[in-house]
Amino acid sequence: MPRTTTLDCPGCPPFRALTFDSLGLVKVVEAREKQVAVPRVVDRWGEPDSSKCVLAVSLTDRKSDPLLAVARKNGQVEVLNPVNGDLQAAIVNINDTDIRSEENAIVGLHLFAKQNLELASRSCTLMTCSTKGNASVKSIELTNSSTESICVGSSKTWSVCAGGNITCCKVDGSEKYALFGGKGVEVNFWDLDNCSKIWNAKSPPANSLGIFTPTWFTCATFLGKDDHRKFVAGTNSHQVRLYDISAQRRPVISFDFRETSIRAVAEDINGYSIYIGNGSGDLASVDMRTGKLLGCFTGKCSGSIRSIVRHTELPIIASCGLDSYLRIWDTKTRQLLSAVFLKQHLMHAVFDYNFNSEG
Repeated sequence: MPRTTTLDCPGCPPFRALTFDSLGLVKVVEAREKQVAVPRVVDRWGEPDSSKCVLAVSLTDRKSDPLLAVARKNGQVEVLNPVNGDLQAAIVNINDTDIRSEENAIVGLHLFAKQNLELASRSCTLMTCSTKGNASVKSIELTNSSTESICVGSSKTWSVCAGGNITCCKVDGSEKYALFGGKGVEVNFWDLDNCSKIWNAKSPPANSLGIFTPTWFTCATFLGKDDHRKFVAGTNSHQVRLYDISAQRRPVISFDFRETSIRAVAEDINGYSIYIGNGSGDLASVDMRTGKLLGCFTGKCSGSIRSIVRHTELPIIASCGLDSYLRIWDTKTRQLLSAVFLKQHLMHAVFDYNFNSEG
């Protein structure tokens, strides 16, 4: 019998979201009613397979030719149509490495949106980064078939770390810069045009007891869409850090949040506040101008939060994680609006911003 939430959920505005789980399934959740909507699963893409667990996703949500990239545990990267789930391209071993995919899985994925799709030769540009720090930018031909796609044009491949494991990767709004960080890897900042490192974080000093906290970044996001200089990173030692590459190499603001590792972080559209989720299911919003906690979201999750996404138009955020629920929250009141049980451990979620409930 499926688990249910004990809270009364008032419902939410119309939306469409895609969720990605540990068995490789993509589920489409929609709420269509105009006033108070109840979200439901309306479609499911793929068949259950633990080797196809979704590790990273990227969506270009433009009105014409939207694309969705999905990186799986078996090393395959798929490009799908986010409207109907049709396969547009499939790439195997995109980083050209001989290491087994389990040891060098893709942890960073970005589908570039600022490009022109020609009718004669449709292609997309992908940036990927593996656990061992192998990053690449390649243009892939869209074939509309299950056969392996080929690389078109020039490609770039470089290493973003000499040791340690990369666990988080993020590309800024201009798609010219990217940051990387991980276990034993301080956050570093790269120019994607030249594949050159332009900034590297410095480890915080030891505390008053002389104890040095080992480097272990778990998630990161840019604070604003138009400013690549400021970004927020979460650590395994339940710290949230704000960096400004134009100011200094150490964090501008750093604070602890609860007692478990930070597993997800997302920026708000206002450009100064963020949403953070940790391994024990705590979800909160923070003003990064001061580092002050704005408040926690009412309705505790029962599992580790793995993804938080903010809707660009509606005053809602979505969170999902290992308790198998997709939850919709009100950003103003921080109340739980709705919860959908999706059976599998959820790894990621994205909003379809062009969704029309009347379409």
